[in-house]
Amino acid sequence: MYDVKSLKAEEFINHEEILATLEYAETNKNNKELIEEILEKARPKKTGRGVECAGLSHRDASVLLACDIPEMTEKIYTLAKEIKENFYGDRIVMFAPLYLSNYCVNQCVYCPYHIQNKEIPRKKLTQAEVEKEVIALQDMGHKRLAIEAGEDPINNPIEYILECIKTIYSIKHKNGAIRRANVNIAATTVENYRKLKEAGIGTYILFQETYHKESYEELHPAGPKHNYAYHTEAMDRAMEGGIDDVGLGVLFGLDKYKYEFAGLLMHAEHLEAVHGVGPHTISVPRLKRASDIDPTQFDNGIDDDTFAKIIACIRISVPYTGMIISTRESEECRKKVLKLGISQISGGSRTSVGGYANEERPHDTEQFDVSDQRTLDEIVKWLMEGGYIPSFCTACYREGRTGDRFMALCKVGQIQNCCHPNALLTLQEYLQDYASPETRKIGEELIDREIVKVPDEKRREKALDYLEKIRKGERDFRF
Repeated sequence: MYDVKSLKAEEFINHEEILATLEYAETNKNNKELIEEILEKARPKKTGRGVECAGLSHRDASVLLACDIPEMTEKIYTLAKEIKENFYGDRIVMFAPLYLSNYCVNQCVYCPYHIQNKEIPRKKLTQAEVEKEVIALQDMGHKRLAIEAGEDPINNPIEYILECIKTIYSIKHKNGAIRRANVNIAATTVENYRKLKEAGIGTYILFQETYHKESYEELHPAGPKHNYAYHTEAMDRAMEGGIDDVGLGVLFGLDKYKYEFAGLLMHAEHLEAVHGVGPHTISVPRLKRASDIDPTQFDNGIDDDTFAKIIACIRISVPYTGMIISTRESEECRKKVLKLGISQISGGSRTSVGGYANEERPHDTEQFDVSDQRTLDEIVKWLMEGGYIPSFCTACYREGRTGDRFMALCKVGQIQNCCHPNALLTLQEYLQDYASPETRKIGEELIDREIVKVPDEKRREKALDYLEKIRKGERDFRF
C-alpha cells in the first residue's frame, strides 16, 4: 500500500502506485485542458513574501513527461526556464569529484568497480596522495568536492572516509581551500551518518540507481547493495543522523525512464512529508561506457531530447531543489539543459583514483568515460560567454543555512539576496588566482555588469568593498 509517510521503502516507493501513475499519465498525455491546469498550478506566483512555487505531485509531473504535443512541450520548457530564473538566476555552482578508492565488494553489473572485474587495477589513496589530489584541485580553482569511494568495509571503512575528510579540510595551499566536501558513499548506519555530520560534510549523496525493485535486485546480484530496502531507506537514516542536506539521483538507462522519474519524485515527496525538507539536490546521470561495461547491453537508454524533458519536468516539480549534471554529458548536451533547470555542474573532472595529481589524464581506474574533457578554466569561460555566472560559493553551508533553513529562504526567493553577491565574490577569487588572461577579462566585465543588480543598496556597497579587498589579496568574504 502506498504511504508517503511510511519509513518502509516498498510503501513510500510503491510499485502499484507507480504503475497507476504511469497509466494515468498515458491516458491524459494529450489532455490539453488538464496539462494547462497542471502548468498553471506549477507557475511561480507573487505573494507578500516574494515569489513562490507549489511544485507538482509525481502524478501531475508524469502527465507532463508523457505529453507528446509539441506546443505543450514548448510550454513545459518555457515554464522550467521561468522557474530556474526565479530561484537560481544565471548562477551555476562549480564542483569536482574526488575518487578515493575503487575497492568494492558489490557486483553491480553496470559499474566497473564491481568485485568480479579483473581488468581494472585496484587503488586506494593514502593520506599523502589525498593531499596531492586536493592541492591539484585547489590549483585548478575548486572550492567544492564530491567524495567518491566504492563499498568495501575492509579497505574503505568509515574511519578511512573520515580521515580523508579531515585531510581535505586541513589543506591550505597558496590561496586554495576546499570549503565544502560532499560525500557520495554507500548506504550506512545512523551512527556513521552522525560521524559524517560531525566531520563537517556538506551534502550526503546516494544514487538510487533504479527504483524498480525487481530490476534493482537483478542489477545488484550480490554484495550489501543487493538489499533494496536498506539502500532506499538510507536518506531517512542520514536525516535521523543529523545530516540536513541529502542528494537523490537515478542512473537513467538502467530501467524505463518514466518509472524512474515517478519513483524519484515520490522519494522527494517522502522526504518532505517525513522530515519537512526535500532533497537538497537531484542528479541526473546517464549510463556511460567504462572498463568492462558496455552501455549498449542495456536497452533503456534515452536520447538527448527525452533527457532534456526529464530535467525540465524535475525543475517544475521540485522548484527549489538544486540539479546536478556531470561531465558524463557532452558540452552540447550540457549547454542545452543548463537553461532548463541545472544549477550545478562539474568541471575539469577526472573519474579515476588519483587522477588529478598526474598531468596526463589516466584511464585505467575510471568509473566512467568523461564526455566533457575541457579544463575548469575553459568551462568557466564558456559559461560566462553563455551569460551564466560560475559560482564557487559555499556560504550557505558555512553559515548554517542548510536543510529546512535553506529551503525556507529559497521558497520565498530570499536566498538570492545572498547567492548573487556571493557568486560574484567567489568568481572574483577565481579570476584573481587561477583564471587565464582571457577568462579573467571576460569575468571582470561580467562582475561589473552584475554587481549593480544587487537590489539592496547597503549590500551592494558592501559587496563592492569586498570585491576591492579580494583584488588586493584578501579572501573568503560572504553574506
